[in-house]
Amino acid sequence: MKKKIILDVLILLLLGALSSLSLPPFNFFIINFFTFSMFFIFLFKKIDSPSYKKFFFLYGWSYGFGYFLTNIYWITISLSFDQNFDFLIPIALVIIPAFLALFYGIITFVFYILNFKNVTSAFLLFSILFGLIEYIRGNILTGFPWNLIVYSFSENINFISFLSVIGTYSFNLLVISLFTVPAILILRRSKKEIVMFILLLLIPIFLFTYSTTYKKNFLNQELKENDYTIRVISSNISINRFYENTNTEKVINELINLSSPDPEKKIFFLWPEGIIPDTYQDQLILYKDLFKESFTKDHLIGLGITSRFSIKDEYKYFNSFSVFDNNLKLLKNYNKINLVPFGEFLPFENILSKIGFKTITNNFGSFTKGEIREIIQLESNFKNFSFLPLICYEIIYSGNLTKDLNFDYILNISEDGWFGKSIGPNQHLVHSIFRAIESGKYLIRSANNGMAVIINPLGEIEKKIDYEKDGYIDFTSRRDLEPTIFSIYGNKIFFVLILLYIFLIFSFNRIKDE
Repeated sequence: MKKKIILDVLILLLLGALSSLSLPPFNFFIINFFTFSMFFIFLFKKIDSPSYKKFFFLYGWSYGFGYFLTNIYWITISLSFDQNFDFLIPIALVIIPAFLALFYGIITFVFYILNFKNVTSAFLLFSILFGLIEYIRGNILTGFPWNLIVYSFSENINFISFLSVIGTYSFNLLVISLFTVPAILILRRSKKEIVMFILLLLIPIFLFTYSTTYKKNFLNQELKENDYTIRVISSNISINRFYENTNTEKVINELINLSSPDPEKKIFFLWPEGIIPDTYQDQLILYKDLFKESFTKDHLIGLGITSRFSIKDEYKYFNSFSVFDNNLKLLKNYNKINLVPFGEFLPFENILSKIGFKTITNNFGSFTKGEIREIIQLESNFKNFSFLPLICYEIIYSGNLTKDLNFDYILNISEDGWFGKSIGPNQHLVHSIFRAIESGKYLIRSANNGMAVIINPLGEIEKKIDYEKDGYIDFTSRRDLEPTIFSIYGNKIFFVLILLYIFLIFSFNRIKDE
């Protein structure tokens, strides 16, 4: 029995690891039809044996551990830049996937407890549990919705426009069902399974038809020329600037050279997150002459920088998206709301700081969370320019961006150097594609040590500067869409879909086996 359990665990670890190949940058989504079907068949075959009852949580955990161990290993790269964190690397390499795998253990445990004997009902329950736990994973505590199964479809733009209607979590639920559908055919016991199989096969046809129509509608919209240019900067300034005495003026001059300011054009320059070393927002004015020499009154600069405010004789620090004019007058500011645990803030700081823990990205302690995310409406020469600011990690959240739909673009700034030369930057970029489709807005992204892109509301990358390259790309014209259904109703749609699945369970249970 012991050898059998060990073999089962190894098989599930392998299935989870294989599923990772469906994610960016590999995108072998076809492999999930095998891994998910085998996972479901494995559970369904074991469920009637009491001797396996106590192992069902372990089964789900094993699949999840194999999955997360092989697709988020790059998180530990962020610990390698400071030798004080070296001892944490092997711990984090195992602990983080082990923790995330607990969610998958809950799936299989509840699956066993409910113990649906009917193949179709068990299949629908499996989909519900998987989709619901993925939603919980993305929202509980600070939330970590990284590498949902649906992201394996990131390169199949002709199938995912329906995100604009139902959003990422609902689409995730659908693709889990699609990937598991071969199991229905293999385990079929009656015509009910054949009916469900056929119904699910219609979904890709519907998705392709909807995406084709949606694209035609988008391309039929008038292409409007903006009276300004958004110039997106991609740089490759070493992440070691946080730990070494990097020359600030040298970095600023490098960014200015990359920006190639044109005095004849009205330009908004988008620089990456936290790009200027050893300089707080209120200290940037020290470099006023550099900016004034290069930029004109028709130029604005948006960038990521640390801001600080004295509150009751104590400084509070914020990761900020700030907009300056050519005289370095601060025009607009947004303080990041979704902070990265251990990266930007230390959970239980009063306790953990006493035993040597600290944040990775700074030496002053935790950032303070911003209060509200508001649309930034520019003024003066840029009156027709409004955007939703998102800093780095904030792009990964679906349905929690804003209730104010009256803006032109999503502007995302990032520092991807923390991922090293790994699959991390590719995975990060995919989230941007999904947010563009969900919102029906152009998403414009500037990254240091990452990829700068202009993504249209279809999720198509119109312009891109690839990883390890620098320069700029210009955005000058756009097509506008009405607010998407998902941007209006958000994740309420996900719970409606859950109710539909529950309805289908009861409906199929009422149909007699034939």
